[in-house]
Amino acid sequence: MSNTPRTNTEVFLPHDSKYQVCDADFARQLERELNAANERINRLEEALTEKRDKAEQRYVEEQNDGDGISVASTRAYYLALKEALIEVDKAKDSK
Repeated sequence: MSNTPRTNTEVFLPHDSKYQVCDADFARQLERELNAANERINRLEEALTEKRDKAEQRYVEEQNDGDGISVASTRAYYLALKEALIEVDKAKDSK
């Protein structure tokens, strides 16, 4: 299977040409979709950073409280990171 199936269905040979081409409107549509996917990945990466920062802040606050680190807070920290990483992976896979 080709890694460019949509392009393969759009390609054609213009009159007396040995080069395959695609319509400019099709190329523009692919570029719009690529830009949208990249914007989504950027938003997800920003959300990951925000979640990681919040989890790290909670960790620091708990450590400064003198109570030590609770099992629940450590688990919440890793679950938040895991959730954010899964979202980033989904975005990359859907690209």
